[in-house]
Amino acid sequence: MLAFRDFVPQELARDGFFTEAVHEAFEQSVSRANEWIAESGVTVVNLETVVLPNIHDPDEEGPSDGGLRASGKVSSYWHQFVRVWYRIQ
Repeated sequence: MLAFRDFVPQELARDGFFTEAVHEAFEQSVSRANEWIAESGVTVVNLETVVLPNIHDPDEEGPSDGGLRASGKVSSYWHQFVRVWYRIQ
């Protein structure tokens, strides 16, 4: 059986009236993925770099949301993260 785990750059500061949100570097997500793989001992099947819009938006459910919106006249923010596919023993 397959499963996956996402490693999304964490939001360090929310956007404000005159400021944009701040997120940690993508390399931090890669580092967390490497640590989890080493500690958990899972059998990795595949690694992906995924890019999705608006995953930190309060109205969305993050990278697991089946329908992320990215259209219209407002800005969309796209986020890159690591998805680890692994085999459940």
